[in-house]
Amino acid sequence: MRNLEKIKGSIPPIITPICNGQVDYNAYANLVEYQLNHGSHGILVNGTTAEPSTLSIEERNKLIDVAIEVVGNKIPIIAGTGSQSLIETKILTDHAIKAGVDGLLIVTPYYIKPPQRGLINYYLELTKNTDVPWMIYHIPGRTAVSVTLDSMKELKERSSNFIGMKHAVNDLGFVTECLGSLGNDFKIFVGLEELSFPMMTIGACGLMNAVGNLRPKILSEMCEAIWEGDLEKGRELHQNLLEINQAVFYDTNPIAIKYMMKKLGIMPSNEHRLPMEAATPELEKRLDAVLERASLI
Repeated sequence: MRNLEKIKGSIPPIITPICNGQVDYNAYANLVEYQLNHGSHGILVNGTTAEPSTLSIEERNKLIDVAIEVVGNKIPIIAGTGSQSLIETKILTDHAIKAGVDGLLIVTPYYIKPPQRGLINYYLELTKNTDVPWMIYHIPGRTAVSVTLDSMKELKERSSNFIGMKHAVNDLGFVTECLGSLGNDFKIFVGLEELSFPMMTIGACGLMNAVGNLRPKILSEMCEAIWEGDLEKGRELHQNLLEINQAVFYDTNPIAIKYMMKKLGIMPSNEHRLPMEAATPELEKRLDAVLERASLI
């Protein structure tokens, strides 16, 4: 098993810049560099915020290659390799492993609503020939699939490199149950911005939050404050981000975050691919007001 100590903290899911319908790889490299310069503990490539369902397999694989070229060994790179089918997910997973990522985040296959035994065998099939650490991306609000605690127990027993999950569910009790059953070394990453501080205080090891594209330093500082036992500082940082955290979901993610990043000059365009679309003028005004109250514009 590889060294897992560094897979923790704020690991933002990087936005995919689009320009005239094409992935802007130069802008993507700049976004990765932005995370390096602002203290993120790692990056997540091809997470939900990257709009991977609008990208081709080749585009998703190239984003991993670009990230690795920029980062080198400075911080961990986690690759989101999940898709709807086993075949496509295997292609994405195999490429990520060969490219040299530090970990895999594999979303539950969506739409099909598989039984728990199917989920277990799906993950075991994908990861049977590698020692790269892997995690489940648990986001039933988008996938319509939940993973039970019993299923995770079985996966942990049968796969030595199954190390955790990204939990994008408003359910702190489930987090407590997971850590109680699977051990405190089971890595849980917060996937809902508003739960960042509370979920970390009960044992989550880090964050994979879209707002990390916008305010990476504050999220890293919040994680570090909690690790150091300074809960007052951690709570204050969390409260400072509350309205921006809420604003991320004023529309389907990442519509709002892309607009705010463009507004602050972090990326050149907030273009999307259909069926996603850019923020409406009404949403832009609402987001501008949020940024003004945060003294960012």
